[in-house]
Amino acid sequence: MSEADSGVRVTECETLIFEQDVPITVSDGNVLRANVFRPKRAGRYPVIMAMGVYGKDLHFEDGFARQYNVLLERYPDLCANGSTGRFLRWETADPERWVPHGYVVIQVDSRGSGKSPGFLDPRSAREMTDYHDCIEWAAQADWSNGNVGLLGISYYAVTQWRVAALRPPSLKAICPWEGWVDYYRDSSHQGGILASGFANYWWPQQCLKVQHGNGDSPHVDRETGKSVCGDPLSPAQLVFNRTDYPADILAHPLDDAWWQERTADLKRIEVPVLSGGNWSGPGIHLRGNIEGYQQVASQQKWLSMHDGKHWESFYLPQFVAMQRQFFDQFLKGEDSGWAAQPPVQLSIRTPHGSARRDEQAFPLARTAYQTLCLDTSTTALSEATPEAGILSFDAQSNGVAFKTRPFEEDTEVTGYVSLKLFMSSSTTDADLFVTLHAIDESGVDFVFDGAHEPTPMAKGWLRASQRKLCPDRSLPHRPFHAHDEIQPLQPGQVYEVDIEIWPTCFMFPKGWQLELRIAGIDFEYEGQPGRLLHKHPDDRGRPAFAGVTTIHSGPDSVSRLVLPVIPANGTEQEWPKT
Repeated sequence: MSEADSGVRVTECETLIFEQDVPITVSDGNVLRANVFRPKRAGRYPVIMAMGVYGKDLHFEDGFARQYNVLLERYPDLCANGSTGRFLRWETADPERWVPHGYVVIQVDSRGSGKSPGFLDPRSAREMTDYHDCIEWAAQADWSNGNVGLLGISYYAVTQWRVAALRPPSLKAICPWEGWVDYYRDSSHQGGILASGFANYWWPQQCLKVQHGNGDSPHVDRETGKSVCGDPLSPAQLVFNRTDYPADILAHPLDDAWWQERTADLKRIEVPVLSGGNWSGPGIHLRGNIEGYQQVASQQKWLSMHDGKHWESFYLPQFVAMQRQFFDQFLKGEDSGWAAQPPVQLSIRTPHGSARRDEQAFPLARTAYQTLCLDTSTTALSEATPEAGILSFDAQSNGVAFKTRPFEEDTEVTGYVSLKLFMSSSTTDADLFVTLHAIDESGVDFVFDGAHEPTPMAKGWLRASQRKLCPDRSLPHRPFHAHDEIQPLQPGQVYEVDIEIWPTCFMFPKGWQLELRIAGIDFEYEGQPGRLLHKHPDDRGRPAFAGVTTIHSGPDSVSRLVLPVIPANGTEQEWPKT
């Protein structure tokens, strides 16, 4: 071990050289700190980079013990067969599984976090400029071949979309794994409803605890025994050095310039993309991985959909091999065989697990969209047009449910789902929480192994006063809401609203049923509270959301669910004209 210039700590390990706290001077003169893991053999290697606010020196287990233990239970060889687990960090690549294969791995503390001084403002334009500068710095290093790729989960995926849109010349490929695109619709205001649970937990627990200079942080670097946050600053200085993230969110209830600045312009992304999404996502990432794949301008792009825990698949050997094959192609210039991979690779969920299947497009070209009408008298979901009727529920309750007949054969539902409702409210607004459920032959709701918590088959949301659609961006199978103005309801008046239900995939066995639930509050399984909820008193505590919501359906106002059914015979059908 030796001490290098500028406070860099150099450690020679069995399989790599670890340089800690390497300084990177960015365009405004601020100095960020990075950890660089590189091969012991001299040469020029491609770079895998991640930059974020979770602390480059915080071990996965120390920061996220519960998730770490679950991962070890499911993947006992996490710290074996090529990795000691010494350098594992939350949601980023394990250097010991990459460096021996001819890569340099770099993890950077974002401005204001960990060892990097400055103003903490997550996902801001300044942070993205810093990221751009770090990419170009890495490309010019004497151990670099000039090609940089980005890899990571969640925060480390979201920022990939953003910085790729800035087009750093040395960025050659990205692999955003479970990471949203649309800051407003995906992360904070599903359907226009504030997701308070995420903001209120994430900011103090995952950001402020590793803010640069936080002398009260409980987190210690296992390598040095020192704080992961650098030298302590005064409480007043810490407050001065950061934004008020919860206040920022509350100050922008509609999709205004603040949100749009933090949302990637996907049409500017032209580098190869491997987008890794999770069917069981917690209501922030799933939509972004699919939208990102579809909307980027890249000629070479792939979508891989998996299930299971949020952090699990990323570390599993088969997915690490997939990531490496992708980057071998575009960072090393090797014919790794990746170019021949199908553009879409799906995990098809069943009650007994999931199986991988290759496809050529998403949505699947052979999708047969099936329209199911809501019968308010019988609570049935069927293709028959119902008689005129209404069904009401307390807007602060679990609402009402509609159910199909048992499926007469195994039936696959894969793709976008949409719900058109004719509804009214006793007040000037109403929040609609929609879930799809798979009901087995015994009438039991099948619980999916969610990314963070048990989940139903799919979720959708809409604030009725934000029902306005954006016609240029709406598709027959996916409504897109403008979220640029409030249109209050007239109590008792019937309104036609379209609800985006996020994409899903499930193979219903013969005899099972699909259930649609429409509620006025978040769906939660009994005894298993949800994590990303919509309960902020300033948003949901107003009288407008404590009335009675009524669903209308009949020949002249058919409330209906449209399902993407995948025919077993592979024939293509057009969208139904309803």
